[in-house]
Amino acid sequence: MSPQQRVEDKEDLLAAAGFAARPANTPQRQAMLRRLPPDRFVQRARGNQFVYLFADPLVCNCLCIGDQAAYGRYRQEVLQRQIANEQMMAAQMNEDAAWDWGWWY
Repeated sequence: MSPQQRVEDKEDLLAAAGFAARPANTPQRQAMLRRLPPDRFVQRARGNQFVYLFADPLVCNCLCIGDQAAYGRYRQEVLQRQIANEQMMAAQMNEDAAWDWGWWY
C-alpha cells in the first residue's frame, strides 16, 4: 500500500468517525494549516472540552476537526484494523508453515 493510499484511508476513517473536513480555501486557513504538524493529531481545549485537529495538506488540503467521541471512534477503528491485520498475518504464517515443501529441500 502506497503512502498516498494510507493517507486516503486515514481520511476515510476520520470521516466515518465523525470528523468534519474544513478546506484550506482561504489564505488565512492555509496559513493556519501550515502551522500545524501534517498528518498528526493535535488536541486543543475549547471551553471545558477538547477538540482534535488533523492537518492534511496533501490529500484534501484541509483540517479535520472532531470531538473526544470522534477521536475515540477513530482510535477504536484503527485498533480493530491492527488486530485484524495481525490475525490475518498469523493465519497466513500458520498456513505457510503447514505446506509440504517436499522437493524444495
